[in-house]
Amino acid sequence: MLYYIKKYPVSLAVILTVIYLSFFKPPATELGTIPYLDKVVHICMYFGMSGMLWLEFLRAHRRDHTPIWHAWVGAFVCPVLFSGAVELLQEYCTTYRGGDWLDFAANTTGAVLSSLIAYFVLKPGMMRKSVD
Repeated sequence: MLYYIKKYPVSLAVILTVIYLSFFKPPATELGTIPYLDKVVHICMYFGMSGMLWLEFLRAHRRDHTPIWHAWVGAFVCPVLFSGAVELLQEYCTTYRGGDWLDFAANTTGAVLSSLIAYFVLKPGMMRKSVD
């Protein structure tokens, strides 16, 4: 466990923040009247979570030969599965939140966008620096 805390400290903080935001009772505000703002927030939360996991994976494994599929599992598959679990927990374990397939789709969209950017933009740049 200490290994992951040392290798992924910011990612763990982001995950804890997403957990908090997923289960706290939000106050009623006028922002709720903005159409699809909730979905944009979901995309941003999971874009940030997946992106930070990718960034810290690439940084931590820049010089070793850890297969890139480890990053795909840890920074894409796990956040998507985590998102599904959160939606189910919101539906069945809270009285003030509900699970929503569109929230799950928005979460997955954030993870997909982040993973594509990380793989095609960050990875080549970070791997090139490690060779120099």
